Amino acid sequence: MSEENASRPPFKRPFRHFTAPVTDNKEFVFGVQSVLETLRSGKEIDRLLVQRELGNTEILDLAKEKGIQVQKVPLEKLNRITRKNHQGAIAFVSAIHYAKLENVIADTFEKGEIPFILILDRVTDVRNFGAIARTAECAGVHAIVLPSRGAAQINADAMKTSSGALNFIPVCKEDSLIQTIDFLQNSGLRVVACTEKAKSTIYEIDYKDPIAIIMGSEEDGITDEIIRKSDEIAKIPQAGQVGSLNVSVAAGVIIFETVRQRSI
Repeated sequence: MSEENASRPPFKRPFRHFTAPVTDNKEFVFGVQSVLETLRSGKEIDRLLVQRELGNTEILDLAKEKGIQVQKVPLEKLNRITRKNHQGAIAFVSAIHYAKLENVIADTFEKGEIPFILILDRVTDVRNFGAIARTAECAGVHAIVLPSRGAAQINADAMKTSSGALNFIPVCKEDSLIQTIDFLQNSGLRVVACTEKAKSTIYEIDYKDPIAIIMGSEEDGITDEIIRKSDEIAKIPQAGQVGSLNVSVAAGVIIFETVRQRSI
């Protein structure tokens, strides 16, 4: 370690308030009975696909009871996933157990730490998500928040790309990011949207107070409704000819600007 680094106070990693999630190597289960047993087991399910023409009532009722959204799809889509006897039902089992955002915020404040939350608005590429999770965990982000629909599936590719970070950083899945922003603002966090539509740069923002940073989808960035709900919007300055950065790279830039400011 250099003398310069030795003179700096160590960056305080946030309190990890939960037990590391249990991973599951099975990305999906298929067949009516297997899907029913998975639903009854209480395992986290990312997606539940049911054949449109033959929707199993018992599966639909149990999914509704547990608050799991069902996608009714044509037989051809199920056959593309597996040619085995799926009987019109496939459930994608999450590789992690999701945390509750309100618990993360409460525990962070109770420990005397400054909340640092990352919200991903419709980031769908699993490798981008895994890379972002790896960066966030290394930087001490307290939690990653995803929408319940339109987010990357947390599967083996995401786990691998995160280099195991998804075993340690809490991930929260929320039905409405708008309501989530309201909750965070009412909890004392400022919400900063990282978007090319901003006039100010990310280097003009103060990240030392409780904060939530929003990164947008690979296709069209952050939705206008979420931008309007944010307390501040900021962009990453660029000098080249390419229109934008990859979302995982952009997330790393603003995450570590937060770390830099908080380490001063």
